[in-house]
Amino acid sequence: MLTLALSKGRILEDTAGLLAACGIRLDPEAGKSRQLILPTDDPNLRLLIVRASDVPTYVQHGAADLGIAGRDVMLEHGGEGVYQPVDLGIGCCRLSVATRQGFDYEKAAVSGKRLRVATKFVNSARRHFAEKGVHVDIIKLYGSMELAPLVGLADAIVDVVSTGGTLRANGLVEVEPIMPISARLIVNQAALKMRQPELAPLIAALEKAAHAQSRQGQERREA
Repeated sequence: MLTLALSKGRILEDTAGLLAACGIRLDPEAGKSRQLILPTDDPNLRLLIVRASDVPTYVQHGAADLGIAGRDVMLEHGGEGVYQPVDLGIGCCRLSVATRQGFDYEKAAVSGKRLRVATKFVNSARRHFAEKGVHVDIIKLYGSMELAPLVGLADAIVDVVSTGGTLRANGLVEVEPIMPISARLIVNQAALKMRQPELAPLIAALEKAAHAQSRQGQERREA
């Protein structure tokens, strides 16, 4: 049996659609279940529900044969021990810098200046500001990121942004996009070698479903 690791929420919902296009269906109530190991109607595939940031770790160490993780998560993990054969084009958003309204980010984020930045994306944030020549004091947070600029903990945050609604609701503004984000299919390197006959058809089917979904989305935008 193959094990696919992923997180709940939008990734699970989007993955369910891709799997359905491959002829594999989940229980419609899977997203509400408290179970961490979920069956599919394919007896050779089960889902492992873990925290998004833990997906590459489960795959790297062989607890899962493959997984679905965002580009942001993979950049923080480093990608050791896994292949990333397919950009699935799901979970699309962006990694961005945000500050409280009224903060002069253009004046503050220049070469030679120093910023306090709150984020859980430590590596990506440090890399981004290093390229700008800006010195940063990174404050690692795991949640409620929007609070940091409001209470003086940080000058800015680096976080994932989709619609920007949460930022606006908390009096923050997106000031600089860093990179687009989408979810990748990742595969354990040893499993890809040892279980090639089982993995290859699933990888190919998911890639085909992702490309078809991408074409449909483009056609709708052009219509």
